Amino acid sequence: MIQITNEQILKTAMMQSAIDMNCNADDFLLDKNKVIISKENTDARRYLKLPFAANLVSYGNNIIASCSSELCAIVEEYISSFVWYHCFETPNMHVLSQKLRPLGFDVCFMAEYWLPDMNKLFSETESGKKSFTTKILVPCDFQNLYVDEWSNALCADRKNLDVLAVAAFDSDSQKLVGLAGCSADCDTMWQIGIDVLPDFRRKGIASTLTRELAKETLLRGKIPFYCCAWSNIVSARNAINYFRLTYVKNSTTQPTLQHKFHSSYSKKDMFRLQLFLQTTRNILHFQLHKELFRQLSCLCALQNPLS
Repeated sequence: MIQITNEQILKTAMMQSAIDMNCNADDFLLDKNKVIISKENTDARRYLKLPFAANLVSYGNNIIASCSSELCAIVEEYISSFVWYHCFETPNMHVLSQKLRPLGFDVCFMAEYWLPDMNKLFSETESGKKSFTTKILVPCDFQNLYVDEWSNALCADRKNLDVLAVAAFDSDSQKLVGLAGCSADCDTMWQIGIDVLPDFRRKGIASTLTRELAKETLLRGKIPFYCCAWSNIVSARNAINYFRLTYVKNSTTQPTLQHKFHSSYSKKDMFRLQLFLQTTRNILHFQLHKELFRQLSCLCALQNPLS
């Protein structure tokens, strides 16, 4: 039995957030907001790009804002203008965006973070016959799994951080139908991502994989955490089975063309858009060549009126 409590898990998460945000863990428990200058830290989560432009985090008591010196005054004015939890919603966030855009920044990412609920994770038992089997995978098993179907479970851009996974195989076909993976984002916490093939969803696969991977992570002395967008109801429903919502984050960055596209389009939408653009180019090239051929024909006719 793993000897760790929800309170110890929360404390570990706050300590890591404090490292990421350049603050003290106790700051998240204050009854007032706090703005801090962001700094680089080698112990921060490895996917973060530090220092932050502006990063707002709340564990349910206040807002801790870690910002560049350039944006501190703007962010402090913003979080002082509304009750803390209203700072994470529209239309209030538009107020912040309007102040940031002239400086080349904008609100970009919003997410909620979940930590394992030890009471649920180890007390509940899953009943009923399953239509799938599960298997623990390690990095040497990941080589052929860096494809779109498993892009939430494994990250092709950060393969070195992918450390553990649990796979689900259909009992009849032995086909890989689901995958939960976790990345070693920092020394104490591993992040869980989950993918299930469309035809095999709503069969309890995501819930089972998430639970098994969380247990395996804890057995290795690390704290699993789960992150999803606020609008991703399916992912949140999966998390709530064995995790509890713990804190929220709002990030500001300098928007790029890639960010703008990805904020509006899924991968399939991007593929369709690229296909449309390529088709449009082909049509335009065809029409251009057709028009050139017509003009050349007319020119030849003028030069050889008797032919």
